[in-house]
Amino acid sequence: MKKTSLFAAVLFALSTPAFAQSPNDAQIASIVVTANQVDIDAGKLAATKAADPEVKKFANLMVADHTGVNKQAVALVTKLKVKPEDNDTSKSLKAGGDKNLADLKGLSGAAFDKAYIDHEVAYHQAVLDAVDKTLIPSASNAELKALLVKVRPAFVSHLEHAKHVQSTLK
Repeated sequence: MKKTSLFAAVLFALSTPAFAQSPNDAQIASIVVTANQVDIDAGKLAATKAADPEVKKFANLMVADHTGVNKQAVALVTKLKVKPEDNDTSKSLKAGGDKNLADLKGLSGAAFDKAYIDHEVAYHQAVLDAVDKTLIPSASNAELKALLVKVRPAFVSHLEHAKHVQSTLK
């Protein structure tokens, strides 16, 4: 697995706006839903493939937490009558997530665990950077901005948890 190129793609997609101007609320909604779905898909794979019990536990937590965030996001955009709008960033996230899954599927045992957790550390850091530098500042709807602020601590917690699991792997 080419971790460097994958991490670079994830970091680019999330931390640098792929827009001539800031993303609008419909684009932010698409980015949020896509970013969560990418982590749900990776978590589902890791929950079935991981060898280390702590990696499995982390993967199950990612599936549960990111599914919950997506439910909140979908409920909010439905209430606001905002249709998530695909954009370069959401498309890049989806493509990066698909590539990560393909790479992970070719691994097993400790190699799988390490690759999954390394990706989770990089991914959650990139998501936090995007939330702080692009998504929250660009959200014009107060409820959307409030949701982003509300879920931010969960991403911090996920990052710290992933770093802890990473430190225990050989």
